[in-house]
Amino acid sequence: MLTISIEGREDHEVWDPNKEEFAIVRGVKPTTLTMEHSLLSLSKWESKYHKPFLGKDEKTPEEMLYYIQCMTINNVDPEAFYCLTQEQIQQIGDYIADPMTATTINHRNGGKGGPRRNNRIVTSEVIYYWMVAHQIPFECQKWHLNRLLMLIEVCNVENAPQQKMSNREILKQNRALNMARRAKMHSSG
Repeated sequence: MLTISIEGREDHEVWDPNKEEFAIVRGVKPTTLTMEHSLLSLSKWESKYHKPFLGKDEKTPEEMLYYIQCMTINNVDPEAFYCLTQEQIQQIGDYIADPMTATTINHRNGGKGGPRRNNRIVTSEVIYYWMVAHQIPFECQKWHLNRLLMLIEVCNVENAPQQKMSNREILKQNRALNMARRAKMHSSG
């Protein structure tokens, strides 16, 4: 959960990207935004824009502002979102990118990291399907999205059939074991 305090403002001008003109924003009282980057907020955003949020396409400032509104779990004056500073928007971006877990997955190919998506288009419905398939309770839709995706990846890894090592991998492992034994026994081989 992320909490950001917005200072109050007098009436001021802001750029309205929908109308492509400046608009007068009435004064905004000091406000606290309580936000959660979650599957729930992702599904709200996708309901409006009809495209995957997790896609590779860059989001417009308007789309990101709406996502911040979707993330907000307390009731606030909609005008308050126009008072976010660049530093606060960066803080929100950092929060969205945070893995929120100590877990990492080491894949056999040497890669390390979080959920693998294999260039598949991932939407909120796909993630809900993964939750159902792994019997993950629906209250997890309110978790930080990256933490939920890591849990799904852990379920994938733990439920995957054990892969056999290639001859090359076996030889490499045996060489490493032999070298360690020789070092321990102070033997040159």
